[in-house]
Formats: sequence, C-alpha cells, structure tokens
Amino acid sequence: MVVGVILALWLLMGVIGWILSMLKLFFFVGFVAVLVFLAVTLVAKGAKSR
Repeated sequence: MVVGVILALWLLMGVIGWILSMLKLFFFVGFVAVLVFLAVTLVAKGAKSR
C-alpha cells in the first residue's frame, strides 16, 4: 500500500517535470522564432529603403 502511494507520487512528479521541460522547450523555440522574424523584417525594411 505504502509502496504504491510512493510510486504514484514519484510518477506524478516525473510527469510534472516532463510537462514543465516541454513547455520550456516550446517557449525557447518560440522566442528564437520571434527573434528570427524580427531580424528578417528589419533586414527587409533596410533593403527596401535603399
């Protein structure tokens, strides 16, 4: 009984950690995508004004 509860808590903590790391990865990828988008936009505006 006690071992089952401990295993369930351990699994729950593992799942929570996995979800948080996945969200951090998505946030990082999104942040990089925004930076690339801004850089491309600035370069395009700079090339257009010349």
